[in-house]
Amino acid sequence: MQYISTRGQSPAVSFEDAVLTGLAPDGGLYIPAELPQVSAAQLKAWATLSYQDLAFVIIKPFVAGAIPDAELRAMIVASYANFSDPKIAPLKHLYDNHYVLELYCGPTLAFKDFALQLLGRLLDYFLSRRQQHIAILGATSGDTGSAALEGCKHSQYLDLFILHPYQRVSEVQRRQMTTVQGNNVNNIALEGDFDDCQGILKKAFADQRFLPSGYQLGAVNSINWARIMAQIVYYFYAALPFLDRGATAVSFTVPTGNFGDIYAGYLAKKMGLPVRQLVIATNRNDILHRFISGNRYHKTALEPSLSPSMDIMVSSNFERFLYDLFQGDSARLTRFVTGLSTEVQQVSADEWAWARTHFDSASVDDATTCATIKEVKQHTGFLLDPHTATGVKAAALCDKDSATPMITLGTAHPAKFAVAIEQAGFATPALPPHMADLFQREERYTVLPNSLEAVKAFMVQALAHKR
Repeated sequence: MQYISTRGQSPAVSFEDAVLTGLAPDGGLYIPAELPQVSAAQLKAWATLSYQDLAFVIIKPFVAGAIPDAELRAMIVASYANFSDPKIAPLKHLYDNHYVLELYCGPTLAFKDFALQLLGRLLDYFLSRRQQHIAILGATSGDTGSAALEGCKHSQYLDLFILHPYQRVSEVQRRQMTTVQGNNVNNIALEGDFDDCQGILKKAFADQRFLPSGYQLGAVNSINWARIMAQIVYYFYAALPFLDRGATAVSFTVPTGNFGDIYAGYLAKKMGLPVRQLVIATNRNDILHRFISGNRYHKTALEPSLSPSMDIMVSSNFERFLYDLFQGDSARLTRFVTGLSTEVQQVSADEWAWARTHFDSASVDDATTCATIKEVKQHTGFLLDPHTATGVKAAALCDKDSATPMITLGTAHPAKFAVAIEQAGFATPALPPHMADLFQREERYTVLPNSLEAVKAFMVQALAHKR
């Protein structure tokens, strides 16, 4: 299988090169040239598979022989060996046709573990074979950073540089990153917001001449195709039991900021999973909701919220969907995504109608998020984190068919977001045993100005010291 850039100016590459490169040289995102198709018979046969076995059969076509089957299977098994629930992604019934898929049973208590535990192993496999070192530059709105460090910190081939917006992540999220030990770990608190972090990342990838000889940049953000690939699996895993019991389709609601998680659901649907609705749940930073609900795509000021992992205005993975929306017209796509500003952009009426055949959306403010946390806890006993709460509320607002299971993706553990839980009127739950001493661990991070040059200088100095 070959991977092509959404912007059409870079040659097709193999799975290995797509994983190691992350962002295409032309600034685009890699997507598979073809998408595997899954038949009804396959869906039936997969219904009883474990999470690990299902991951293997779904991921194998994307890897396309780049890794021998036995080694790929071993990587997948190892990636989920330290999840706290044997089901890996357990399903919780809330009420009526509404469910929550608990995606926070991994080591850093967030859905990012599903992809980053695997990505770390993929990078190690390819780099050890090449005997090559790369510098990972990542940007996080809260959860990606700790999941990336946990998945990659032991690699002898990676030097890790993670940007997070200074004072714009929760304290648990920050400490999860800044207490990770390792001489290849570098945490940078950028004096800006997540969009600033992501903007610096993309500019650095576009011109890597600042790096010492022999280094290239690698990506752990969801711009890396392997992240999306791994996340496709849990859509199938959640849906298959319902389909096996006679449901004709399922629906999903996804709290999202960077569009990666829900894009994986869109691909699952394209592959053949019967999906009735895909609901985008946003907080007050609602560029995706404004586009889906009103065909208005433009930037507004990024505002801090109680769901900080969704405090994103430039949704990178939306570019992958736009490639389909514009029917592969890379020139038009490039103009659209690089023209993002406070000026409103629109697509044609037919294109907008087509987008709405795939997505519904809702925006949920902080007050409603807290009210949802309170209501669900009082009526079901289940405590939601603020991101999942936006999803549960959006699911209730957008559900079109009470006979179809509606599954909200539970993206993070509530213990990571004390402020929101306490504002909802509850005590923050204790961290699990492996994180019980988190607040006693020593932190290490560097505060830098919102400057590409400052970040590049920091990286160069750190890499020179390694030598």
